[in-house]
Amino acid sequence: QVQLVESGGGLVQPGGSLRLSCAASGSSSSITTMGWYRQAPEKQRELVADITRGDTTNYASSVKGRFTISRDNAKNTVYLQMDSLKPEDTAVYYCNVVYMLGYRYWGQGTQVTVSS
Repeated sequence: QVQLVESGGGLVQPGGSLRLSCAASGSSSSITTMGWYRQAPEKQRELVADITRGDTTNYASSVKGRFTISRDNAKNTVYLQMDSLKPEDTAVYYCNVVYMLGYRYWGQGTQVTVSS
């Protein structure tokens, strides 16, 4: 059983910042790509950003320049620094980790609400 423990969500005003964290179980050497997805009400889950072991990053166009993804391989942890938050960023954010051979696991989700 692989477990991903997320933290850092909450309520923030437009223009504010939040930092999400996700700690994964398992051997660090078995983890390939780590990323963040989000799902807003009545919408499909979408990729926000992901990062490879070599620190190659990929961002949704809607968050480029505002969000930064990073990882600490020794701690099996991926982070998402979210700056200049907008109301349209409101969603449940899910951590995703891809292990060797393509096995994918999801975190429990953390609510991010951007509202004045």
